[in-house]
Amino acid sequence: MGSCQCKQQSKEIECDEHRQPYKDIYEGTQGCLSDYELIQPPLGEGAFGVVWKAKHKASGQFRAIKQINSKHSEEYQNIINEVNILKSLDHPNIIKIYDFFETNQKLYIITELCTGGELYDKLMEIHNFSEIDAAKIMKQILQALAYCHNQGIVHRDIKPENLLYESEKKDSQLKVIDFGTSKRTTGKNLREIIGTAFYMAPEMFSEQYNEKCDIWSAGVVLYILLSGRPPFDGETDDDIFEAIKKGTYSLSSSQWLSVSPEAKQLIRKMLEYQESKRYSAQECLNDPWILQYTKDEVKAPVLESVLTNMKTFRTTQRIQEAAYMYIIKQFTTKEEKEELLKTFQSLDKNSDGVLTKKELIEGYIKIMPESEAVLQVEQIMQAVDKNQSGIIDYSEFVMATINRKTALTQERLEQAFKVIDKDNSGTITIEELKQMFQSGNKLPQETWETLMSEVDKNGDGLLSLKEFKDMMLRLI
Repeated sequence: MGSCQCKQQSKEIECDEHRQPYKDIYEGTQGCLSDYELIQPPLGEGAFGVVWKAKHKASGQFRAIKQINSKHSEEYQNIINEVNILKSLDHPNIIKIYDFFETNQKLYIITELCTGGELYDKLMEIHNFSEIDAAKIMKQILQALAYCHNQGIVHRDIKPENLLYESEKKDSQLKVIDFGTSKRTTGKNLREIIGTAFYMAPEMFSEQYNEKCDIWSAGVVLYILLSGRPPFDGETDDDIFEAIKKGTYSLSSSQWLSVSPEAKQLIRKMLEYQESKRYSAQECLNDPWILQYTKDEVKAPVLESVLTNMKTFRTTQRIQEAAYMYIIKQFTTKEEKEELLKTFQSLDKNSDGVLTKKELIEGYIKIMPESEAVLQVEQIMQAVDKNQSGIIDYSEFVMATINRKTALTQERLEQAFKVIDKDNSGTITIEELKQMFQSGNKLPQETWETLMSEVDKNGDGLLSLKEFKDMMLRLI
């Protein structure tokens, strides 16, 4: 498939000014390659670098490592952009970044490992999908886009090759990847002609476009899912571009005879030539065809268990909060979070990837009287909404609702302690704590001494394994 790209401006890795400070409060560039065991052979190799499957030694979990070989390559600059975008995103349908660091002029990006293959591979195997399967795929893509667009981020290269299945399970989550050419907007139209030929929106050729270009691309994906072929085709990229500029496509050929009018209508709304009339991601998610095939209800006992865990969640110390978030993100398994994801999506009525007070109250009303639910949610927002955004994002939800007895086992606490204890001295110093906090070096030394004194029971200025365990087990 053809692609059209232009060079990106050089950027350095830096904290995203839009990023809320708590979301990954423990993170910095604290990792190094020796934290991982690379699995041979590589998953893939290209002109600019290598992708490895790797085992995180401390947790035993498998991850993907992207290695970029040259600081002067175009791909290197795309990766810098991708890091800056990904570290600000927190959504179950967007690839998760764990760490990034530089060693010997090479850049390493560590992300979650997706083993189910690309949506493109599934298309080659199945050719065209049933409407129910297509709707489930589209909902996941649109949820990710709605979240990105609400954050002011335009992906600009939505296509089946950039959609990975988390695993080979039948109901596996789909993940949007490759944010190297994505862009954070500031209310102004974008101008670069960039993307992959089949999926580019017509307004991109006039070099005046916005986030609706992603909806067009997703509409092309839906068209392919239901028919097995792209709406705009040609032997060369230029032929494809001309077809896109004309904007005409068929929904009446033989492969469309068995497709419902509702599905065709959504395609028309997504492939609307005038971007001002084109559906937004949120309008797509509210479309009757999507709603008809994707309504899932969480069983009452599961809902009650998850909401009860959230109700009882409280952290009392900043170091405790950061260490807990570190353990949840680095050590918990996908299986542990499977039911939590279903509950999160069930509560997230508008599928925008975050939970509002109203959505939480609607959930709690199912297990308690409304007056009690309102008071409960107020307390929950204070305890769980750590970045004080007025909403609860996915990581905050997982942190508050996961089974804490399972998450904070003795073995995990010991593993986490060893990772934070960089010099293997058997104690954690203030300097080692600073590395766990994203903005650690920006806080005055007196602040760190105060934070340490909250958990350092014997007053020696160090955190022992026993003190660390005692601190964390108070969460259970």
